[in-house]
Amino acid sequence: MITGDAAYIKKINRALIIKEIIKEGMISRADLSKVTDLTRATISAQVADLLEEDLIVETQLEHSSVGRKPIMLSLNGQAGYALGIDIDYGRISFTLSDLLGESITSSTLELSSTDYSEVLQLVIRTIKQLKAKYTDSRYGIVGVVIAIHGLVGKDEIIHFVPRFKWHDIDLKSAIEKECQIDVHLENNANLSAYAERIFVHHEANDLLSATFHSGIGLGMMMKDDFFCGHDGFAGEIGHMIVVPDGKQCTCGNKGCWEKYASESSFFEYLSKEKQLPHLTYDQVRQMIDEEDETVHTAMERFIYYLSIGLNNLINMFNPDVLVLDSELLRIYPDSISKISNNLTSSISHYREITLSAMGKKSCVMGACALAIKNFLDVPILNLSYEINLQKKN
Repeated sequence: MITGDAAYIKKINRALIIKEIIKEGMISRADLSKVTDLTRATISAQVADLLEEDLIVETQLEHSSVGRKPIMLSLNGQAGYALGIDIDYGRISFTLSDLLGESITSSTLELSSTDYSEVLQLVIRTIKQLKAKYTDSRYGIVGVVIAIHGLVGKDEIIHFVPRFKWHDIDLKSAIEKECQIDVHLENNANLSAYAERIFVHHEANDLLSATFHSGIGLGMMMKDDFFCGHDGFAGEIGHMIVVPDGKQCTCGNKGCWEKYASESSFFEYLSKEKQLPHLTYDQVRQMIDEEDETVHTAMERFIYYLSIGLNNLINMFNPDVLVLDSELLRIYPDSISKISNNLTSSISHYREITLSAMGKKSCVMGACALAIKNFLDVPILNLSYEINLQKKN
């Protein structure tokens, strides 16, 4: 039994009620009492507060049966906005969502510099512009979450970003001071995993999300929370050695996984084999369609080494769901089946391996979702990515 003072209990009940309202989409007070096991008096008092704060709205359903028309409760998505920012090499992506995770606006700014001061000023200027523009709600922008492609400690200090050569930078404090807004920093792979859990795989308490772009990143959700390790640096799985005394890696070791199973390593290998610099995904897709032997050999090699690393991950973490984000796997026929066929160990247990439906958007959408969670102060969210796909189409 949870014990504590009245304010603490009220906070727990509030979070539970908001969580269920979001999960169900629309729910009556009576049903809310049933699923939360809270008294109707408690539900009524909490709902009254949430209505006054404009965090939920009431809708009276139309139906033909006899009796009172049920009054349904739902989250007021228009009460505020969440801002997700992805600072990647060569570009910064911004997405603003409402409190239901529906994308309102997205933009990408090209980066010609890795200088910290220049990047900082660009981010600050954009946040201020968005704050000024989106004031048409009760709470405005409720928070900012920034994805960092590098090591972010539990103290939210950026300890190292390899491609930017940033060391020990307090980006969070600098932005909060200038913009007067709540800011949080998180590793990009963790945010991708968070998005997969929040928007797609609602029932997966233990989820791994691996990205295979310039390197290999791993985000881990364990019991609906980030698994970050002692200092917050867990998930640097690209530097797991899969080929002893293999290719030299920039980390100092030889034979790291990302030297064999990242998309950048694939393009490096295929470009050398085909004597074609600056290969694109479209060119690779065309070669696959034309049944080019060299590209098929390269893809089978890519999948072989990818499967070695996945086998290790599965044995280490025993995940419920393993989500793979790779454009190469999307364009190569039966790639997931080929990977599954390589995972033949009798001690490897998992429920599902799947390609990400969100792709590279998962990072910035995960940032939006985390900002929403922090604002609503709930343990977990169940949002819908289908709405975002419908709006896109």
